[in-house]
Amino acid sequence: MNAPKRVFVIVTRRIGDVLLATPLIRTIREAWPKTSIDVLVYKNTEGIIVNNPDIEKIITVEEDGTIWSHVKLILKIFRRYDISFSTLTGDRQVFYSWLASKYSVGLLVPDSGINHFWKRCLLSKWAFFDNFNTHTVLMNLMLAELLTLNLHYDVILSWQKSDEYHVAVMLPFDMISEPFAVIHMYPKHPYKEWSKEGWIKLAQWLDEKGINIVFTGNDEVNDSNDICHIFNSLPSRSVNMIGKLSLSEVGFLLSRAAIYIGPDTVITHMAAAQGIPTIALYGPTNPVKWGPWPKNYHVSRNPFVRQGSQNVKNVFLIQGEGQCVPCHEEGCGRSIESLSDCLQNLPAEKIITTVKQALE
Repeated sequence: MNAPKRVFVIVTRRIGDVLLATPLIRTIREAWPKTSIDVLVYKNTEGIIVNNPDIEKIITVEEDGTIWSHVKLILKIFRRYDISFSTLTGDRQVFYSWLASKYSVGLLVPDSGINHFWKRCLLSKWAFFDNFNTHTVLMNLMLAELLTLNLHYDVILSWQKSDEYHVAVMLPFDMISEPFAVIHMYPKHPYKEWSKEGWIKLAQWLDEKGINIVFTGNDEVNDSNDICHIFNSLPSRSVNMIGKLSLSEVGFLLSRAAIYIGPDTVITHMAAAQGIPTIALYGPTNPVKWGPWPKNYHVSRNPFVRQGSQNVKNVFLIQGEGQCVPCHEEGCGRSIESLSDCLQNLPAEKIITTVKQALE
C-alpha cells in the first residue's frame, strides 16, 4: 500500500483507552513518516495525548453531544482522509470511520447477525474484537497487522520543558538527588480502591526508608473525609500534589520517580510506560485485557494471565485473592460506588514486600 497523506484514528472512549491507542499511532507514524495523523477522542480525554509528537491534530466530540454537534463533526471529517482506523466496535465509530475515508479499518464483534453485517459492508478490512483474552494494546495493533505494518508496542507519553519546570519548583525536595515514590490512592470509582489503612502503613514504611512520597490524584479527591484522615496520619515526607498537576506534568513526575504504587487507573498505565517499577493493585479488573503494558515488552502476546499476582519486566501486578477474582463486575455491590472485598482485604505487608523487591 502506498503511503497515505492523511490518516484518521478514532478512540472515543475513556482516557485509558486513548493512552493505550498510542502504540497503534506510533506504528502508523513509523510506517509512514510523512503522513498527517488526526485523532478523534471524547472531550476531556485529550490531555493524555496533547503533547504526542505523532499526532497532527486532536479532534474532540462530546460523549453525549447534541445531534448538531455530531453533524458538525461529520462535516469536518467527511472524506478528508485516505485511511481511517476505528479502535471501537460501536455503530457511531464504524460509521464515522466510513464517512472519514474511502478506505477504513476497524474492529467488529464476532456476530454474524444483521445488527453487525452492515458494519462489514462499511469497513474495507476488519478484525474480530476480543474483550476477554486479548490485551487492549494488542487489539489495537491488530488493525495495523491488517495492513502488514511493522508493529510498535510501547505506550507513548510526552511533555514539554514547561511541565518539567513547573513540577520541579512545586516539590520541596530535589528530584535528582532524593529518591521519591509516587502514590495514586484513588481511582475514578471506589470499586477499584485499596484500603486507607493499607495506604497509611505503606506510607509510614516508605518514610522509615527515607523515601519521599508524592501523592497524585483528581482534585475532587481532596474534598473527601478519607483524604483528611490519611494525610493526618502520614509522615512529614509526604507531599500532596492531588489536583495540582496536569497529565503531562504527572508523566514527567513519574519519569523521575524511584517507584509507583496505585490501583487500576490511567496513572498506573502511565507509570508502567515510563519504565519505572510499577506496583499495580488489581481486583475486579481482568489483567489480561487491562493490565499495565510493561516498558520494552515487544511481543504479540498478552503480558499477564487472568489470575494471580505477577511480575513482567517493570510491572508488579498484585491481584486481590478470592475464587471470584477477577469478577469483571463493578464491586461486590455491583455498583461503581461499592467496594471490592478482594482489594479491601489485601494486606499492607504483601504490598510492602513487593515494593522491597521492586526497589532492589
